[in-house]
Amino acid sequence: MQFLVFIIAYPLLWLVSRLPFKLLYILSDGVFVIVYHIVGYRKKVVRNNLLLVFPEKDVAERSSIEKKFYQHMCDMFLEMIKTMGISNKQLQKRFTFSNLDVLHKLEEKNRSVMLMFPHYASWEWVIALDAHIASKGYAIYQKIGNKHFDKLVRDIRQKFGTTLITTVDTREIVASNKRKGQLSMYGILSDQSPMVRKAQLWTPFMGITVPVHTGAEQLCQKLDLPAVYLRVSKISRGHYHGTFELLSENPKEMAQFELTKAFLTKVEDSIKAEPAYYFWTHKRWKHKDKVPKSFQYGE
Repeated sequence: MQFLVFIIAYPLLWLVSRLPFKLLYILSDGVFVIVYHIVGYRKKVVRNNLLLVFPEKDVAERSSIEKKFYQHMCDMFLEMIKTMGISNKQLQKRFTFSNLDVLHKLEEKNRSVMLMFPHYASWEWVIALDAHIASKGYAIYQKIGNKHFDKLVRDIRQKFGTTLITTVDTREIVASNKRKGQLSMYGILSDQSPMVRKAQLWTPFMGITVPVHTGAEQLCQKLDLPAVYLRVSKISRGHYHGTFELLSENPKEMAQFELTKAFLTKVEDSIKAEPAYYFWTHKRWKHKDKVPKSFQYGE
């Protein structure tokens, strides 16, 4: 069944990936009408999230953010498919970077890097970074259940040199690369919800206390990896810009969870600056009512 679904979907995905950008965004406008106005995909989740984090905004303001988000989400979904057919020249034109010296100075010191960023603006096209670094690029991802689509996603994301590694294999691969002295850069999305039973840290995110991932911090401290934040902005439709901000060159010297909290502060800054580009369909605050009593009362 998995293969049947794949062979039915693949020709359509291939055709979409070959569309000129002008037609791609006309298609995206049509997808937006279906997803937002007809299907109403996760509209309740999005509205609840926006109300939770922006209670000070009125209904009209939140509605404006909501519609802009769905338009952006449809663009980003089709851009992800477009990656199948995009050239490196097109990608470099559409995803630019500044402040690359932050990375280059660490590379000159022979330091591998943990690159932390959220589900914001465009994370799929961050693979454009491979053309600008000397390090071997890795992207940490969650494996997809359908093995055929999983391979397709890996092929798409690896076409310009990035190597995908699953969350399960990350610790072993990072440790192995360090032993071999391989200069590496690891991209990780660290803003979504962990399983409650595995959460080691609960902290306010956009004013609401939730469990957060601490795996990136643990790897940085255990394996002496500098941590860098990638701040992505949407310049215009189909054009993005990333800039790098050093979180810590020596995470081992930081107090426990200080690095994770510093990362979340950066994410909050991005969301507050332009909220429509955050991934609001995810139930990021679903565990807000499960805060341990030890956290609430400092026991």
